[in-house]
Amino acid sequence: MGLSNEYRRRVLGFDPGTATTGYGVVEVSGGEYRMLAGGVIRTAPGQAMVTRLLGIHRKAEELIRTHAPDRVAVESIFPNRNVTQAVALGQARGVLLLAAGGMGLPVREYTPQEVKQAVTGYGAAGKGQVQRMVAGLLGLAEVPRPDDAADALAVAICSLQRAAMEEVVS
Repeated sequence: MGLSNEYRRRVLGFDPGTATTGYGVVEVSGGEYRMLAGGVIRTAPGQAMVTRLLGIHRKAEELIRTHAPDRVAVESIFPNRNVTQAVALGQARGVLLLAAGGMGLPVREYTPQEVKQAVTGYGAAGKGQVQRMVAGLLGLAEVPRPDDAADALAVAICSLQRAAMEEVVS
């Protein structure tokens, strides 16, 4: 059993960070991926952490209201030698999860390896290879910039592929 030509899903993907959080909205329809939006949420390094996190949360809610995704996908934390950086990343992820959950959306989390595997077919692919595949899958002439936006688009594509597999299996 395959997917019908009318299969349509929209995902808002996030690549979390406290200084820069990438976001990307991708829709699949009739087997074709289309980028609807992509960019970054920036916060000022001099601001208190609570202010930065509140800004990320508000922008995430705004993106959800504007683009009405079927689900939100967030890249999960990977092991990091810098504990301070890992904690900050976890706080940014928590705010994104809260924004989506608070608005009643299902949330999926993917490791960097899962994202790479979904986009390139190779879980240890380099950043450049992932970004070129994102551009190719979305029919873009150039790799999306900045890098955080391209990474968020990859997370969204990964989630769309997983959603399609879930539909076929069920």
